[in-house]
Amino acid sequence: MKRILYAIVALVLLSGTTAQAQKKVVESKTQYAREVLTPYVESGQLPGAISIFYNDGVQETCCIGYADVAAGRKIGLDNAYMQCSQTKGFCGVTIAKLVEEGKISLDDPVSKYLPEFAELWVLDQKNDSTQTLHKAKNTLTVRMVLNHTGGFPFEVSAKRPDVRGGGWSGGAPIRQVASIAAASPIMFEPGTAVLYSNTGIDIGAAIVQVVTGMKWEDYLKQTVLDPLGMKATWFWPTDEQIANKIELYRYVQDAPAQWREEMDNQQRPYNDSHVFASAGAGLWTTARDQIKFYKMLMNLGVGDNGVRILKEETVKSILAQSTRPAGMEGYSLGLNTPKEDSEDAWFGHGGAWGTQCTVNWHKKQLRMWVVQSAGGPDPWKKDLGTAADKFFSQKYDTSGIDAYTGRTK
Repeated sequence: MKRILYAIVALVLLSGTTAQAQKKVVESKTQYAREVLTPYVESGQLPGAISIFYNDGVQETCCIGYADVAAGRKIGLDNAYMQCSQTKGFCGVTIAKLVEEGKISLDDPVSKYLPEFAELWVLDQKNDSTQTLHKAKNTLTVRMVLNHTGGFPFEVSAKRPDVRGGGWSGGAPIRQVASIAAASPIMFEPGTAVLYSNTGIDIGAAIVQVVTGMKWEDYLKQTVLDPLGMKATWFWPTDEQIANKIELYRYVQDAPAQWREEMDNQQRPYNDSHVFASAGAGLWTTARDQIKFYKMLMNLGVGDNGVRILKEETVKSILAQSTRPAGMEGYSLGLNTPKEDSEDAWFGHGGAWGTQCTVNWHKKQLRMWVVQSAGGPDPWKKDLGTAADKFFSQKYDTSGIDAYTGRTK
């Protein structure tokens, strides 16, 4: 009997370590987003979109229109799409994990991990025939490359979109991108100005590789994607995902949107050997997957499945708050932030094809927008803002919502 009792106790303890609590989400039964978006979808101006509003356990989910108009494929939470610069926040989380483990300090010189950055040259002047450079006086730090104050150009030469196989998901592996950046002139003294740069984020990912001894994408998968259950998010979408992806469309004023096959910075094929992981803009995902990442940030480091990715204070101090000097607007580690924290402060990031997700950790609120836009006017933006205001101002009965309910492996 004792052996049986011990076995039962052991099984209970084991199940407690392998099972996670699942956050309960209740649908609001409101249709604020659908009401304002329907006229644009019916006219063809907006081919399709996903809008999600979340307010402390209550969620409005709107999937409207088409992922592929010509094929008549409806848009849904499991359609794959390119999230572009929203990838930056994933790199920020990997850096934050190493900071809280004491393996990286944000004020460490980048050269501590990547020696080629010990000597940098600043571009003073450039014209058709000459360049004037001076040796950088300021020390380039880890925080600078993650918050776009390092002085690096948007992309290095190897990732120029006019080179076939180049662009965000091609051109060179992360460690090589960092080496090219170190050998190229920077645009200003580190820490003195802002220049939005995929290159800087890739340098941050190269630091992660040196510290962990793993490829950055493998470390991301092991410590963030897999624990959060993000099985549909990766740099190389499957053939099935590509066949079911949200198509690109260019918006046209008062006329149906125009299908576009690809963008210069994201060249087909999307999952062959020319594709390299890019921390600045490279991850494919689905709405069902992506919301797991942002709810983790909203919940201060804990996923909706109960898995803790980061400590609460880590999210508050270096992800939800700006790491830039005063007067340079808000930005942390690959994430847009307010200049100052408050009860109404939101943080998150957008992507070049129009995707956007922001969260308010104080009020446990989230806004997500998914499209694949090749540019053009978006007159529904103001109306969607009005819909969001209505959703977040409404009072919901959350008395039956526990913090976590059920058990799931």
